[in-house]
Amino acid sequence: MNDRDAGLAQATGDGAEPPYVPPNPEQEQNIQHSLFGEILDWMLAPLLLLWPMSIAITYLVAKSIANQPFDHALKDDVTVLAQQVREVDGKVVARLPDSARDILRADDADTVYFQVTGPRGVFVTGDRDLPQPAEDDAGDNAEVHFRNVTLHGTPVRIAYSWVHLDPAQPDADTRLALVQVGETLEKRAQLANAIIKGVILPQFIILPVILALVWFALSRGLSPLAQLQERIRARRPDDLSPIDSRQVPEEISPLVGSLNDMLERLSQTIDMQKRFIADAAHQMKTPLAGMRMQSELALRQVDAGEIHRSLEQLAKSSESATRLVNQLLALARAENQPHAGLAFEQIDLVALARAVVQEWVPASFAHRIDLGFEPPDEPVFIAANALMLRELLSNLIDNAVRYTPAGGSVTVRVRRDGDDALLEVEDTGPGIAPAERAHVFERFYRILGSSVPGSGLGLAIVREIAQQHGAEIDIFNNPRSHSLKLPGSLFRLTFPPPAHHDDHAD
Repeated sequence: MNDRDAGLAQATGDGAEPPYVPPNPEQEQNIQHSLFGEILDWMLAPLLLLWPMSIAITYLVAKSIANQPFDHALKDDVTVLAQQVREVDGKVVARLPDSARDILRADDADTVYFQVTGPRGVFVTGDRDLPQPAEDDAGDNAEVHFRNVTLHGTPVRIAYSWVHLDPAQPDADTRLALVQVGETLEKRAQLANAIIKGVILPQFIILPVILALVWFALSRGLSPLAQLQERIRARRPDDLSPIDSRQVPEEISPLVGSLNDMLERLSQTIDMQKRFIADAAHQMKTPLAGMRMQSELALRQVDAGEIHRSLEQLAKSSESATRLVNQLLALARAENQPHAGLAFEQIDLVALARAVVQEWVPASFAHRIDLGFEPPDEPVFIAANALMLRELLSNLIDNAVRYTPAGGSVTVRVRRDGDDALLEVEDTGPGIAPAERAHVFERFYRILGSSVPGSGLGLAIVREIAQQHGAEIDIFNNPRSHSLKLPGSLFRLTFPPPAHHDDHAD
């Protein structure tokens, strides 16, 4: 072991491995992108890319424009020189005075070349080193042609024309003389550069102006976002009223609409929490007050029997308070889990109902209730949250067991009606009047005259969970009851079919 390994082992323990240090998260994930910068990039990047292309195109256009006047001058020179070409005594001559030669040579920027040759390329006059055109270029003598060549390492622009020496035979290609005039490209380059400077230099002045205007336009265009931000920051913490969408541009209206929807949902959630806290505080006062009274009464008693009865009442009040707290928590859990937040899965409603019924068998024996379960011949699959659905069925069975007199019966049934799944809980209790059926699902609602202990939260929990699952809940009289005094109740929940439920059923 070297010194470094020994030091590391001493720092981390006797031979122990050094603690694992996770790598730093990607820095780019924490970078906030600016909308102003994004738009600016998308506007300026194409502009900066197109600007060199514009310069290149301008340069090509400038060269084309610069070539036109000089090509026209070369064409005139060729035409004038061609008029001086004659055939005298079988020899080709060019009657070109010395003054005309001086004019052709008079150029302080470019070097001018000219050449006259007779049939079969016989040199007549001019510059011998001027190259001949290709043989297939011998065309119409009325046309002046142009070509570019390199002479003595310098590019040269040449204009040339073919002259018929025998006007009587214009189609005889063997009687053609060639007239060429060429010049170097210095003046053309100077003119092209002058055009480029005249076009490009102003762009260096205009481009910063364009950038400034783009910056100002973006700042002006995004100012409504800054104003909206200031209005939102200026709100009170408890102000959840909708944002006025008339004061924002049309493009931001969908965003403001989404914010208003979120504020509305948040307001509903806060109102629900406030109502829940108020109802819970109100409902908890009674059992807590009863427990305190029973405990004080037991403290004042000296008789063992009276103390025992007070303690029994205290235990019952404690059981009632515990059940109330559990139901409040179940209701809060159901209300604060919207449909999008529930983890739905394909479950067998028959197996779930059988398990819940088995859990309630001891309680039914204690109340002397005949608790039964009627399953179908095949599984019934629905999309649901198993935990919430067990809570729903438990509250339905609890409600039925509590309101059914001793000796009665409670039946849980699962069946299929077409594509819908039905969950039914029927009892042989006093039933629910049609006028009361719309109110029994309200929180803390108790039917007048009912002596059965309870908090009035069980059916509210059932309704909330049913709504989360998209199920419809209906209340009927028990069709199997033949007693006018005890018509019984039938709670029926209709669950929509899940996707591909037939595949699961197979």
